Amino acid sequence: MSEFIKAATRSELSSGDKLLVEVDDQLVILFQVGDDYFCLDDVCTHDGGTLSDGEFEGFAIACPRHGAKFDVRCGKALCMPATQNTGSHEVKVDGDDILVKLADA
Repeated sequence: MSEFIKAATRSELSSGDKLLVEVDDQLVILFQVGDDYFCLDDVCTHDGGTLSDGEFEGFAIACPRHGAKFDVRCGKALCMPATQNTGSHEVKVDGDDILVKLADA
């Protein structure tokens, strides 16, 4: 059973920022939108490329390879060429710590 693991501190992000981190040997991206934090797998489901270098705007990140977009709140694929969602993980803030609970595979 997964538990929350410290992934970063709030001082490492500000609204509109993203941060690539490793949580329990898995690369994930943390996002901050306003006062909310979200976490997705660093994987485009279209071709397995990384999302972390993609353009992040509003609640969407675009894959830098072919432009597939994903909703950072839930991992939902928003446009072609991606047809499958990417992994999304629960985030909570404890003081200055940003904690991530990896979804069970």
